[in-house]
Amino acid sequence: MTVEVAISVLTSARSEHLVVCDEDDQCSGRVTMAHLATIRDSTAYTDRVRLRDVLGRPVSV
Repeated sequence: MTVEVAISVLTSARSEHLVVCDEDDQCSGRVTMAHLATIRDSTAYTDRVRLRDVLGRPVSV
């Protein structure tokens, strides 16, 4: 899932966070709208950035 899709899901669900699972349905992390917004606003962001690429990594703007 891309960051843009995750933002869309969070917005439409009116949720504060999104639990991310791997292909074995094991929880691999949790992201918040604030974290996704920080990623989206970073200089390294492209529309192809996927959640699995940014989970657990601090984001600098």
